Amino acid sequence: MTGAASRGVAEPETIERRGERARLASWRADGEVAHLSPAAMRPLSADFVGSCLDTLRARGFSFVVTSALSEAESAGFLRAGFDVREELELLAHDLKAIPDVAVRLRRPGRRDRPRVLAVDGTAFEPFWRLHHGGLEDALGATPSVRFRVHGRGQRIDGYAISGRGAGTGYVQRLAVHPDARGRGLGRSLLGDGLRWMRRHGAARALVNTQRTNKAALALYRACGFRVLPEGLQVLARAL
Repeated sequence: MTGAASRGVAEPETIERRGERARLASWRADGEVAHLSPAAMRPLSADFVGSCLDTLRARGFSFVVTSALSEAESAGFLRAGFDVREELELLAHDLKAIPDVAVRLRRPGRRDRPRVLAVDGTAFEPFWRLHHGGLEDALGATPSVRFRVHGRGQRIDGYAISGRGAGTGYVQRLAVHPDARGRGLGRSLLGDGLRWMRRHGAARALVNTQRTNKAALALYRACGFRVLPEGLQVLARAL
């Protein structure tokens, strides 16, 4: 391993023990913060989470955050010493009334990815910004994925990653540069992903966002999403 990878997981890694599975990855490019998430349909036990923490310590991480977890999924992590870092709203769309796509979008190439990450950096607070590994994780999180951007040449104004699996669509990531907001670009990016989900047989779409992210919540509600009673949590702890 070299560079940041010498202090953390170079590539996403799956740990499995007696039917329990977890996915480990770097949360930030510096390799100090790890990302830990369940990799199977069953919640993880506190004992298994503890063994994952031992693995992360051995790899040089000093802090760990989870993926967005339901109440049932959170239980084992909380017993293993995690605290709630962020509370999220979970929203659903029935894929019936979908916003129009009013701008031209395109599939990005590899050379666009630094500019995609630059847009992401303007759209999110530092803790939630993606680095290269996080972008790859978002693109590989579901069996099928749609990745679209708006902009040409050296300028990308916004992007969206949409996923699909087991009859459900997922808004994995959506970001618009502050200079391009207020022109309907977010609605178009969202509408493009939702139409793709419906065209390929999804029955509904899900998205989560921080409860404090009022702008994102307003966009999703305006585009036909409804807030579900059950929320999600991102947990964290020092190692």
